[in-house]
Amino acid sequence: MQTINLHQLEKILYHVEKPGRYVGGEHNQILKDWDLVRTHVCLVFPDIYDIGQPNLGLAILYDILNQPPDILAERAFAPWHDLEAQLRENNIPLFSLESKHPLAQFDIIGLSLPYESLYTNALNVLDLAGIPLLASERGSEHPLIIAGGQACFNPEPMADFIDAFVIGEGEEVTLEFIHAFEALKQSGADRKALLQSLSTIPGVYVPSLYDVSYAQDDTITEVTPSNASVPAFVTKRIVSELPTHPTRLIVPNIETVHDRLSIEIMRGCTRGCRFCHAGIVSRPVRERPVSEILQIIEDGLAATGYEEIGLLSLSSSDHTQILELTKSVYEKFHDRKISVSLPSLRIASFSVALMDELRDIRPGGGFTLAPEAASPRMQAIINKPLDDAVFEETVRTIFEHGWLSLKLYYMIGLPGETMEDVQAILDAGKRVQAIGRQIRGNRVRIHLSVGNFIPKPHTPFQWYPLNSNDELQAKLDLLKTGLHRTGIKLSYNIPDNTLLEAWLSRGDRRLGQVIQRAWQLGAKFDAWGENDNMPLWRQAFTAIGVDSDFYAYRERGLEEILPWDHIHTGVTKAFLRRDLEWSKLGKTRRDCREQCYACGILDAFADKRPVSPLVYWGCP
Repeated sequence: MQTINLHQLEKILYHVEKPGRYVGGEHNQILKDWDLVRTHVCLVFPDIYDIGQPNLGLAILYDILNQPPDILAERAFAPWHDLEAQLRENNIPLFSLESKHPLAQFDIIGLSLPYESLYTNALNVLDLAGIPLLASERGSEHPLIIAGGQACFNPEPMADFIDAFVIGEGEEVTLEFIHAFEALKQSGADRKALLQSLSTIPGVYVPSLYDVSYAQDDTITEVTPSNASVPAFVTKRIVSELPTHPTRLIVPNIETVHDRLSIEIMRGCTRGCRFCHAGIVSRPVRERPVSEILQIIEDGLAATGYEEIGLLSLSSSDHTQILELTKSVYEKFHDRKISVSLPSLRIASFSVALMDELRDIRPGGGFTLAPEAASPRMQAIINKPLDDAVFEETVRTIFEHGWLSLKLYYMIGLPGETMEDVQAILDAGKRVQAIGRQIRGNRVRIHLSVGNFIPKPHTPFQWYPLNSNDELQAKLDLLKTGLHRTGIKLSYNIPDNTLLEAWLSRGDRRLGQVIQRAWQLGAKFDAWGENDNMPLWRQAFTAIGVDSDFYAYRERGLEEILPWDHIHTGVTKAFLRRDLEWSKLGKTRRDCREQCYACGILDAFADKRPVSPLVYWGCP
């Protein structure tokens, strides 16, 4: 096997903006002898290095796959426009960072798809690698293309391009998949037989082995496995407890979006926010013990030299030992001048003691809260109730404890929302600013970050339509006008980007042709605000003859077969329907730690529940 011409690569890198994205050789990179390894895997994050390299999921798989001596895992990322032009002009295929082998020479390409706006980038990566885009056009001489990540809980829009999806958590199933692949390859199985056998691994979905039938109104009538050995439903994989965390993280050559030691302290959530896709698909909660987290920090700092720690989870303040953790981190590491960041925090989880600890471990930083809705009615609909008095007291305490900057996350376009509910967001921002100025003067900085609701698969709101662009724009205009000259910063998503994400997250496999045509027309880096690709997408829908409104603006029937119904998260559809009805009644649920609502997760994974009292699952 031949690597690309390094002299030629060096010449073309003089013509790109950030050559450090493509050279590899970073501290803690793993480079094995290609010829001494049986199975070669390339982990591909289809966005630029700056965004993909800090991804913790990529780091975990890189660590797991490189532990066995007979497996090699390397990395590749989507090249920016400048390098892509050079690769195409010089007929150089896309290559891995470690050994500079062309991607087409690997046995397996593992695509990370954490969000839908990477789909056209994924096609571009395959094309740059010289690999046929369509799974049906690949033969035994081509790598097996697998994909995993949050977006794969509705795999259907990418079904034409992916040989196999890994649904759910990859720590255990990835090695099972590789070992099965090795055995089948050694036996001489052809590609069809290989995929047939791999489909029997729990959590592995092979879309080519399923037929989808449609009614005259374009809804799905049936999803049928091609034979009796193919499972009718694919249930996500989970691990019973969080596995060993990698500490020898790769230290990037260039500045990335997160230059820090990232540590997953908890997985899953028990709050039950009805709009939240991650909160459903990541159930149940599993916590990492404080002693283990402290050891990871110790080992990780020694291996990387980072000066910032990120304690990651969907809601770090819900960790049952968060106060002990923050105290311990401060006591053990404050002499090293290490700063600590946490994701957005839940107001209901706060205590004055926690705020004091956060101030000590995050000096000079800002504070972030995620109310999501501002009116009591909307808070009940989304199952995120928040008493105004508690909210204001929390804000007051934040400023009294020394913070000057406060960021608030809200959402517009939620089911049943009125302009009065949007006005409540505006009023809340002004109220927070007034409290801050009363305590800290004009130095306070308030930032409202407003997202647009998308009715995501596997959530109680999956049956709702998306707000139209005009509706979303009217709500944004109300906020922009109301905040003019207030000094409050407003950031938001433009409605077109929301519409694209809705198409791709709620679509069926007929969208594959649309995705391919949009890419052919030039759509790439759809998540990047400076790339106005929507005209290309609209042109693609028209060219293929698919009605885009069908996927975004149509309320779906409760008995309708949804494109993702054959992918199971462990949470039952009956529970989602029941929670939808509760939402319409303004009826809220308590935290699952306090009361079990029989969502189905315990039944689905009863054999996975650990017996050790040291491992916390967020279920009674």
